[in-house]
Amino acid sequence: MTLPMTVPAQGLPARVRIHEVGARDGLQNEKSTVPTEVKAEFIRRLADAGLTTIEATSFVHPKWVPQLADAEKLFPAVSELPVALPVLVPNERGLDRALALGARRVAVFASATESFAKANLNRTVDEALAMFEPVVARAKAEGVHVRGYLSMCFGDPWEGPVPVAQVVRVCAALTDMGCDELSLGDTIGVATPGHVNALLAALGERGIPVGALGVHFHDTYGQALANTLAALQHGVTTVDASAGGLGGCPYAKSATGNLATEDLVWMLQGLGIDTGVDLGRLVATSVWMADRLGRPSPSRTVRALSHEDAQDIKEH
Repeated sequence: MTLPMTVPAQGLPARVRIHEVGARDGLQNEKSTVPTEVKAEFIRRLADAGLTTIEATSFVHPKWVPQLADAEKLFPAVSELPVALPVLVPNERGLDRALALGARRVAVFASATESFAKANLNRTVDEALAMFEPVVARAKAEGVHVRGYLSMCFGDPWEGPVPVAQVVRVCAALTDMGCDELSLGDTIGVATPGHVNALLAALGERGIPVGALGVHFHDTYGQALANTLAALQHGVTTVDASAGGLGGCPYAKSATGNLATEDLVWMLQGLGIDTGVDLGRLVATSVWMADRLGRPSPSRTVRALSHEDAQDIKEH
């Protein structure tokens, strides 16, 4: 396979770290529960494809996310892999469970809007931040890396457009409490490149370093890659993506799938940006997972490269 042709563009990073979320954010939205052994094999295959950060699971109460009720069984099955395996922890109990299994990277998940904070966490934005403070403090005291997810950074299904200043306030609160990294979530996929630039510029003005930021785009309106490119042009080097385009958000019905990792890798390869990912192995992994789920992958790159004629692409 000789495509895509590499044509670098100025002003872009030499390397991007992909924060793979398919095994957690993707599978938590499945109607049927995926067997633990399949999840573990999925994570192993993702690691074998060259992904170095693979979000493994979530230590939330099984009542809220039953698809991830096997966290205690899954994490030990993959913990020896030579990759970073962050896990979500909603509260101190979740942190206790994660630390007991040796997790060294955790994430908390906040909201930029009151409506989503109520729907997702049954709290106000500030109440949720207060809940996270002891979680982050304890994790940092244990030498654990903490990521702060922030949902609804660009639009909310109940509130509509989200003011940039509102997002900056919550980002600053997460940074001030000790989060090492923030992931800016376009939960319902309504962002456009200009909006991405405006938010990143405002965060820079607030003193939040671009090196501490990751972006998490959904492709509801087909804007995920354009928004990612805008973020890269601004200096962001961490991009969340989901193998095969799995996932959405169980608490926001208008949220469709995440940016597909394969689509992201195709674009980055064409730009000459290093990811360390073997696209062929990644596509094979997503095809394998799609077979287990009983439906084709929504990723355009997976569909193109797994088509029976894909191997007939010639050098021209």
